Amino acid sequence: MTHFHSPPVAASIFIFSALLLSGASDDRASAATAAPSQSAREDRGTPILPPGALRAAVTDAATRQFYRSNGWQPIWSDAAADAFTRILDARSRHGLDHLDFVQIPTREVSPASREAALTGAALRYAAALAHGVTDPSDLHAIYTIPRPESALDEALAQAVANGTLEAWFSALAPQDDDYFRLSEAYLQARQGAGDINPRLDAAGLIHVGDTDSRVPAIVEQLIGGEYLTREAAMVGQSSDISLYTQQVADAVELLQRDYGIVADGVVGPDTLEVLNLRPGDRARVIAVALERLRWLPRTPPATRIDVNIAAARLSYYRDGLLTDSRRAIVGKPGTETPQLLAPIFRLVANPTWTIPKSIQHGEMAGVSRNYLRRHNMVLRNGWIVQKSGPGNALGLVKFDMDDTYAIYLHDTSAPHLFSRSERHLSHGCVRVEDALGFAQKIAEDEGVGDQWRQARASDKQTFVTLPQQIPVRLIYQNVFIDHDGNVAFRTDPYDWNTPVAKALGFTVASHAKAQAKATDIGP
Repeated sequence: MTHFHSPPVAASIFIFSALLLSGASDDRASAATAAPSQSAREDRGTPILPPGALRAAVTDAATRQFYRSNGWQPIWSDAAADAFTRILDARSRHGLDHLDFVQIPTREVSPASREAALTGAALRYAAALAHGVTDPSDLHAIYTIPRPESALDEALAQAVANGTLEAWFSALAPQDDDYFRLSEAYLQARQGAGDINPRLDAAGLIHVGDTDSRVPAIVEQLIGGEYLTREAAMVGQSSDISLYTQQVADAVELLQRDYGIVADGVVGPDTLEVLNLRPGDRARVIAVALERLRWLPRTPPATRIDVNIAAARLSYYRDGLLTDSRRAIVGKPGTETPQLLAPIFRLVANPTWTIPKSIQHGEMAGVSRNYLRRHNMVLRNGWIVQKSGPGNALGLVKFDMDDTYAIYLHDTSAPHLFSRSERHLSHGCVRVEDALGFAQKIAEDEGVGDQWRQARASDKQTFVTLPQQIPVRLIYQNVFIDHDGNVAFRTDPYDWNTPVAKALGFTVASHAKAQAKATDIGP
């Protein structure tokens, strides 16, 4: 993981003694590219440093490699340094304003120290924009989505020499609409503007029939969390939008069940704690969302399936256009769905399910032979296998993915669970709402619709290979731009935001977590 100095907000002091002490080894490596001539450097106002002074000032490996490649020649004129200062001053647009990439010295320092500090800061900030401050593979046991790769050293030197620093830094961050909209939302949130869900006062209970000024904000948050539709919110509503109706109370009960609160529909302190999450501090979670977008490749596959684990929702893109979106059920805390990239390579009609040993020796430990017969299961070589059929935990279709973690998409024998708002219920695989309809759509799009219909007509497990594999990205975004172009907030069910937020320099408060429990043994 890359570490940055993240001092208290009031502090912005850089101690240069560290730059003047360690790291003064006598590097003799030859330049990989020809250094600018002395006259050229003088023409653009770059200082001429004494031999060995820059070597003595550089203390970090990345900066040392940069100067090895350019023959240990300084690059920073006053004009370039001023441009870089302006660039850093605008880093709040990327949610990076809680980090100090370079600090203003409180006393006069040597030109070599100033040179080294500017280059080190520029490389760190460029890397943060190009592929993120944090390395997700350091944060998660499984993370297989490739991060963007950028050759920053030569490009930085060229941008300084050409006077194009601002354009170069601007192009490093994601250029898509989602990133720009989240960026604007972050700027609004950090200024306290644009917050349509202000923090709710925790004093006083709200019962059905009460009139309370907090009700409109509660309704908006319930709608945003998929607990209530706007149409249902209007049922029984009088001209007074502050009336707490039975329809709103029913939605509150759903939220209470998801968070382990007594499901009585009464809004009290525990319920308000959840409603006040939004989740957590608004600016902080948007900054985390921006960081996660910087982890992703700048050009995603035009045809792909994205599963937002945090929102428990699937989106299917075909030739760059969103053609399908539906609910999903993903891993519960403890058996989290990992963030990975893997392709669907075949559809499986009427799948069997070989039950993982973790479930066999866990939830199913000690089950009787009668239990196995009732659930259409048999023992094969020490493994419990559930045979094909509508009662199979995988349902009637499985979407086989080429990964080493036994993660895949599938149908379910418990479709009623899709009606829940909190859908982090599985053992790690992804259940797809109306999976048969989704499989038929994919089969038709891939030109194997007839083969798929024939496979479905069979009562046996049958495989239909796709002519072209479809990449699947399992990503985690609890703040995102929804399909209507709005900033959407969800909870952080796995508490995966905390380490990212800390790395971005935020103070992280504790928060409530979803406690919904799975009601079946499916994967």
